[in-house]
Amino acid sequence: MVHEVEDQLTSKNMAENQKIKQHSFRHITVTTLVTVMLVLAFSCSNKKTGNAPDIKEQDSLPTMQALGVYNLISDSGVIRYKLIAEEWNIYNTSNPPKWTFVKGLLMEKFDTTFHTEWFVQADTAYCYKQELWELRGRVTVKNVQGTLFKTEELFWDMKEHEIYSSQYVKIITPTREIEGVGFKSNEQMTQYTFYNTKGYVPFEDSNQKTDSTTNIKK
Repeated sequence: MVHEVEDQLTSKNMAENQKIKQHSFRHITVTTLVTVMLVLAFSCSNKKTGNAPDIKEQDSLPTMQALGVYNLISDSGVIRYKLIAEEWNIYNTSNPPKWTFVKGLLMEKFDTTFHTEWFVQADTAYCYKQELWELRGRVTVKNVQGTLFKTEELFWDMKEHEIYSSQYVKIITPTREIEGVGFKSNEQMTQYTFYNTKGYVPFEDSNQKTDSTTNIKK
C-alpha cells in the first residue's frame, strides 16, 4: 500500500515536472523568437537603401489628352493664336504645370486685327505655366516680313515678351543670310540681336556677279 502511494506520488511529481519543463521550453522558445525578431527589425531599420522615390501617377499621366488638335486661343476676347498638333497633353498636377506637344506643333500668332504676325513650326514643344514656351527639333519661324528663322532650340517668354535661343540660328531674308550662335528678339520677331554672327550678302555689279561675306551684328 505504501509503495502504491509512493508510486502514485512519484508519477504525479514526474508529470508535474514534465509540465514545468514543457512550459519553460515554450517560454524560452517564445522569448528567443521575440528577441530574434527585435534584432532583425532593428537591423532593417538602420539599413540604408538606395531606392528611388515612388513614381506618382500624376507624374507620368496627363490630366487631359487631345488628338488631332485644331484650336483657336483668345486673349481678352480676341483670337490671338491658332494651334495645330497631332497630340496635346496637359499636366495640371505636375510642377510646374505644363503642356506637351511631343508629335509636333504648328502655331500661328495674330495681331488685334487678326493679321498674322508670325508662325512657328517645331518637332516638339513644351509650354510651362502658360508663360514659357520651349521649342525643339527642327524649329522654323516666319515673321510678317517673310524672314525665316531656323534653329534647333527656341524659347518664347510670354511674360517678358521676348524670344531667344543659345543655339545655332540661321536667318534667311530675300537679300541676305545671317548665321550665329545665340540671339534675342522682340515678340514680333522683327527686332533682334545676334551674337558671333556671319552674314552672307549677294550683290551684282555691271561686270560680274560676286558674293560677299561679312560679320554682321544687328
